[in-house]
Parts: sequence; C-alpha cells; structure tokens
Amino acid sequence: MQDAVRDFIALAARIGLNFDFLTSPFEVRMWLDGMATTLVLVALTIPLSLAGGISLAAALTSDRPWLAGPARAYVELTRNTPTLVQLMFTVLVVNMLISQALGGAQNNPLGAWFWLVAVVSLHVAALHAEALRGGIEAVPATMIEAARGLGFSRLEVLRVVELPLALRTALPAIVNNLVNLVKLTTIGYAVAVNEITYASLMIWTQRDNVVELMIVLLVFFSGINLAVARLGAAVERRLAVPGFGQ
Repeated sequence: MQDAVRDFIALAARIGLNFDFLTSPFEVRMWLDGMATTLVLVALTIPLSLAGGISLAAALTSDRPWLAGPARAYVELTRNTPTLVQLMFTVLVVNMLISQALGGAQNNPLGAWFWLVAVVSLHVAALHAEALRGGIEAVPATMIEAARGLGFSRLEVLRVVELPLALRTALPAIVNNLVNLVKLTTIGYAVAVNEITYASLMIWTQRDNVVELMIVLLVFFSGINLAVARLGAAVERRLAVPGFGQ
C-alpha cells in the first residue's frame, strides 16, 4: 500500500501536482475523517429534509390559516436568506442564548455539528415543500372529489391521494434539491465542522497545494451527486404512472 502511495505521489509530481501530504499519517487521517463526516452529513440530512418537506407541504396546503400562515412565513424566510447566514445566526446567536439559559456553554449539549445538520435539513425542507405544494395543487380535482365521495377525511386524502401523486410530479425538483443539499454541507467549514472542505483547508494552508485538493473536492462531490441523480432517476422511472405527469 505504501509503495502504491509513493508511486502515485511520484506520478502526480511529474505533472506538477503535490500530494506529499499523503505521506503524513496525521493529515491523511484528518482528510479521511473529513470525507467520512461529509458522507454522514449527507446520509442524515437527506431523510430529515424529506420528512420536513412533507410536513411543511401538508401545512402549506392546509385550509387552516393558523397552520398555513406560519408555514408560509417559514418557507419565505428560509428560501430568501443565505444558508450560511442562517448557520452563523444559529451558532452565534441561538446557541449562545441557549447556553445562557442553561447556565453556561458547559451545560449546552448542542454544538456546531447539530446546528449544521438542522440548518441544512430545514433549509432544503423548505425547497422540498414548495415543490410538493406545486405537485399537490396539480392533482386533478376529480380525484380529490372521488376520494371524498368514498368517505376519506382531509388527512386521508392528503396521505393516500395527493402526496403520492404530488411526489411523482415533484420528484425531478426534489432530486435537484438533494443535489444542492450535498453541496450545502460544505458550509460546515465556517463553523469548524471537520467535513471534507474544512479538512482540505487545514491541509493546504500548511502545504500550499490548493489546486491538488480542489481537484479532489470537485471529483468527490461530483461522484456523490452523480449517485444521487442516478438514484433519483431510477426512483422516478419506478414511480412513473402512464398518463400522469408525463
């Protein structure tokens, strides 16, 4: 293995690329930890954003103003402000207030990792909600009337008729949101969460190999998003209903 790494470093050096950090066990461990952290962030935030998006879409399409109003206000605030600003606000303001209420930072179990997962998930959930709302509103009224005629409650109509059909219509937009979510995990560098961008930043400030690590970052995120897009396309084909949304 070490011989293969040395051969790779020598080969890269011939074309002017500096991967000498691969000879440092400390830097390699930090770099691999950064990759693993990014993958865990993606694995956590995707299901959380989908659950949040479905809940918000149900609230947005509710005929109860006390439910639809706050949901609309949240969606507008979230999608119209930068995700990085939201993260800094929660870490520097909300988390500080929580620490003060608990008698000090030592009593506050919430840290930058928690707020990164929460902010990215809830930000993308707002985008999912808008995509699903459009899908729900595109469901033919005759289908809803037929379900109500069968005695379905409002919640049952939403769960059994509207959401399944809306998901099929909104799936391309949702997949696009998930691709964006993967890229949003990089804002963790701003609050010192050791995801792959932060780990790379720590390495290139010591070794001046920005170009080399940037190439790796582009390949790394392209690979993840290619997998997300392919999986989304497979789900879209599997859920397709002939004559609906096509």
